[in-house]
Amino acid sequence: MVLNEMNGDGSEQEDSRCLESDVIAKGNILETFSESQEIQELINSLRSMHGDLSLRETALEKFKVILNNYQEQPHLLDPHLESMLNSLLLIIQDEASPCSLVHLTFQFLYIISKVRGYKTFLRMFPHEVVDVQPVLDMLESQNPKDHETWETRYMLLLWLSVTCLIPFDLARLDGNISSQEGCPRVPTMDRILKVAKSYLIVSDKARDAAAVLVSKFITRPDVKQKRMADFLDWTLSMLSKSSFQTMEGTIVMDGMLQALAQLFKHGKREDCLPYASTVLDCLDNCKLSESNQTLLRKLGVKLVQRLGLTFLKPKVAKWRYQRGFRSLAANLQFSASSPAVQEAINATAVKEEEEEEEYDIPGEVENVIEQLLIGLKDKDTIVRWSAAKGIGRLTGRLPKELADDVVGSVLDCFSFQETDNAWHGGCLALAELGRRGLLLPSRLSDVVPVILKGLSYDEKRGACSVGSNVRDSACYVCWAFARAYDPLELRPFVNQISSALVITAIFDRDINCRRAASAAFQENVGRQGTFPHGIDILTAADYFAVGSRANCFLNISVYIAGFPEYTQSMIDHLVNMKINHWDLVIRDLSTKALHNITPQAPEYMANEVLPKLLPLAIGTDLHTRHGAILACAEITHALSKLAEENKRSITSYLDEKALEGLKQIHVELCRRQLYRGLGGELMRPAVCALIEKLSLSKMPFRGDPIIAEWQSLINDSFKSLHLVSSNAKQQIKESAVAALAALCNEYYYIEEEGANPAQQDELVNQYISGLQSHEEMTRCGLSSALGALPRFLLKGKLQEVLDGLKGVTTISPQYVSFAESRKDGLKAISKVCLTVGVKGEGSPAEVVCRNNVTEIYNILLNGLNDYTTDSRGDVGVWVREAAMTSLMEMTLLLARTEPDLIDANVSKRIMCCVAQQSAEKIDRFRAHAGSVFLTLLYFDDPPIPHIPHREDLEKIFPRSEAVTLNWNAPSQAFPRITQLLSLPSYQYHVLTGLTVSVGGLTESTVRCSSQSLFSYLKGIQSNMDAMNIFCDTLLKVFEDNLLNDRVSVPLLKMLDQILANGCFDIFLTEENHPFPMKLLTLCKEESRRSKDIQKLRSSIAVFCGLIQFPGSMREKVLFQLLLLLCHPFPVIRKATASNVYEMLITYSDIAEPDIIEEVMTILSDTDWDAELPFLRKKRNYLCDLMKVPKPQLAAKST
Repeated sequence: MVLNEMNGDGSEQEDSRCLESDVIAKGNILETFSESQEIQELINSLRSMHGDLSLRETALEKFKVILNNYQEQPHLLDPHLESMLNSLLLIIQDEASPCSLVHLTFQFLYIISKVRGYKTFLRMFPHEVVDVQPVLDMLESQNPKDHETWETRYMLLLWLSVTCLIPFDLARLDGNISSQEGCPRVPTMDRILKVAKSYLIVSDKARDAAAVLVSKFITRPDVKQKRMADFLDWTLSMLSKSSFQTMEGTIVMDGMLQALAQLFKHGKREDCLPYASTVLDCLDNCKLSESNQTLLRKLGVKLVQRLGLTFLKPKVAKWRYQRGFRSLAANLQFSASSPAVQEAINATAVKEEEEEEEYDIPGEVENVIEQLLIGLKDKDTIVRWSAAKGIGRLTGRLPKELADDVVGSVLDCFSFQETDNAWHGGCLALAELGRRGLLLPSRLSDVVPVILKGLSYDEKRGACSVGSNVRDSACYVCWAFARAYDPLELRPFVNQISSALVITAIFDRDINCRRAASAAFQENVGRQGTFPHGIDILTAADYFAVGSRANCFLNISVYIAGFPEYTQSMIDHLVNMKINHWDLVIRDLSTKALHNITPQAPEYMANEVLPKLLPLAIGTDLHTRHGAILACAEITHALSKLAEENKRSITSYLDEKALEGLKQIHVELCRRQLYRGLGGELMRPAVCALIEKLSLSKMPFRGDPIIAEWQSLINDSFKSLHLVSSNAKQQIKESAVAALAALCNEYYYIEEEGANPAQQDELVNQYISGLQSHEEMTRCGLSSALGALPRFLLKGKLQEVLDGLKGVTTISPQYVSFAESRKDGLKAISKVCLTVGVKGEGSPAEVVCRNNVTEIYNILLNGLNDYTTDSRGDVGVWVREAAMTSLMEMTLLLARTEPDLIDANVSKRIMCCVAQQSAEKIDRFRAHAGSVFLTLLYFDDPPIPHIPHREDLEKIFPRSEAVTLNWNAPSQAFPRITQLLSLPSYQYHVLTGLTVSVGGLTESTVRCSSQSLFSYLKGIQSNMDAMNIFCDTLLKVFEDNLLNDRVSVPLLKMLDQILANGCFDIFLTEENHPFPMKLLTLCKEESRRSKDIQKLRSSIAVFCGLIQFPGSMREKVLFQLLLLLCHPFPVIRKATASNVYEMLITYSDIAEPDIIEEVMTILSDTDWDAELPFLRKKRNYLCDLMKVPKPQLAAKST
């Protein structure tokens, strides 16, 4: 929108992302041209750097970047423009300057003109008589086809357009010399005209400058007499000969149209009028409206309006509406004054109107206006905008009656047979007319209803809609009207306009429309002073507040609905326009907004809105049906809350007909089979939400057959989850779970008895048996359903439920990929435990007790070992996250109720396993593990018992930093986590987690984790006992994860880094130390018969690192490396040769220098892609040189 200059890119910014500070930071915050000195130094250095292409490009880019910062505040450059220009012109006017330097200088000039605008910048160029000839000569010497120097030609043409304005006849510049060297001398006038014509048909930006030159040159008194007619003939002939179907024709037409538009803009009316009709006829014959070139259509509209202004006398219409005051203070004061003063002003205006001069309007004007009206409906905004400005300019020169006809024609754009383009163009035209005072108050009764429709214009197109540009421009109209009309004129329409603007500001889908409406509302509050509660609403719904869509729908709307003038119109808009919106998010937010607004008008909701929604809830349109069902649910729930607050029944608001209508929604949908197919993916969650809200509303349906039908729908939703699309699965499952919980609590509980035993058995057993389903999503749904059951339905069934859920959470070969069902199973176990509660000596069928707590913990702890991967990646992480959350909830529950049930061994396992997760590589889940770890550590109500090394942990993780520590950031998390390696209880698990991070792929994680690990190892270098314990733990991790690629491959990478960093140098003094010997054995075992390239490469690197340990170790390592030189994979052979070569350079004491040199020569010169028999001879020769046993070729077993 034109109004919305502050909108930035207009993109949707939701929730907390739309922060005021962020918006302000991007605005106009510069105070002065602070880089002026730097820019001057750049200009001064041009002479020295122009010969070096690299320096030249660097300087140009730097100049461009600095000046581009001032595009929004170009006026800050003004004090420095003259000095910059003079410095650059000195280079240009110096005859010794090479061409490359001149072109570079003109590039700098172009950047300045682009930022500041050529009209302002050109005024400072020298434009004396002496400047004409040099500039013209320089321009003639240019090559128009050189695409790298177009900036030079562009700036020279603009410069010439200034210098050619000298107040002398150009013939005086030619002197008396008739010829030069036998050739006739061309007059200056013809030279300039020839240059201008030649550049009007080029394909670069010089064409735009040539059009400016033509407009200034042809309108000179001496030139227009001699050359104007010929030039116009030439342009019209070029136009008629060119076609917009070809690229060359498009370029020529663009140049001609620009030249003509500029000429008719700057030329005097009496000079241009004789040619206007001819130009208009030629333009009609071009049929530009049929072109697909936006720029040509825009230039056509621009030229048409200039021709129209030429036909009409330049005068200000005396009939136009003039508002009395432009000062806000005076306006507000005047709006409260007596009508008599205003009537006197209006009477004066009428008298002037009667004295208006009458004159004939040329017939061509009708053609012009018709073309502009067609331009209002163009498919491109820039064309419509140009046409709207043309309509405004022309109407200002027409008599009142004809002007009123134009307004009537503009209003014809607002037919629902017209496209959104026509509506948008019509709004722009109305705003222009209103802004210029050409839309008389008598027409407001016709215009305002149209604008109100425009504010809610939203036309569905397939899966989306069009109309945001129409709503945006309608806001612009309201903004323009606020500035154009006296408050008395708009007073009859105030309530309609204010309500419409408020609705758009808070309920529009697009952020730019909401902000445009907010700005228009603000303008009306300030200029008109008559909007109800304007200041209060403006404070709540300002530019920044409306940036968040959820905030608008759920919070601001409630505040504004508190003002009676707006309540009903807001409700009606939501019901009529938003609950049937194509966007699911808008429908959802609208129904929640209706829920929040219901307390403001409960009677209206119950008596008017709900009866209107019930038929829509079983209608034919899918989106309307979906929104109506959700709206019925939300409004009913809101009414029940009100009834409860007033200690009344819900039936005091809803009559029997409404209750029956609510019941019939599911029955009717079921009868018409609307739960099937893609529509069913919307209907199921909607009706489940309805069931939930009606249950929470305590509807008097106990014992009604509808309850069984609702239960059937919920069960069917769980069992058919695998049939719906992946996008809808989660929503259907969550809606069904919420509906089940509310339904059971309200309709299955029997006073004093609890649950009906038969009903309980049927429901619980049905869900438990369904946990064995072969469909993963069915397992997910039924697990979540069991987790949502109320306590009275779980009574006596706890052990059966836990056994069923245990089966879901256990990894079996057949269902190893069912990670989501295991996740939901673990969550369900936690929810069930929280529901039934804890009683130490209770029954395992009733509560969490001493007899089942260990089993529950084992199920949850086993979830932390789920590292399942599939095509989606590490899906086991979902299970581990759920296991950690459930362990935390379970442990906190026991700590609050029965802390004695928390065994010391269990407490240790929980803390160690969570610590391992907090050392792993995925940032988000490491953060979750860290949060769980610190929550358990610092829980005080009462403290969790038996946490190992609690005092040390509190030193490593001070309570003051528990909230601020960012576990997501590897640089903050790993330095703390690695400190746990010094605590014996945590060392094994933390090292296992660190191994995956240090040997991972993410650069930041690898860097921070490895640096932290190396820092820890350097710190214990002098402590042999600590090093031995660490090495034993490292070997234990390796042994436990042998051939487990998830850990073993990163472990090999980590060992390579540790060996390369000299962290095991303490063992170098002892020959055949057991640690490196065991490490070598494990590495051999890990890499044996492996076909994993990554693993083999890492093993080679570890073998090379182990060569540093003295004794028989070296011979064994060399044997392994030489063995790998004849590996079946060429890539491994080459990697081994390369690594061994580098190893021999690093550890030169392995053999005699001459032997090492010969070995290195063989390694580097041998083609390791060659055949194996040849390579074995080379390898065996190396074995002899290094005194290593030759590997024997194993015989294949038959």
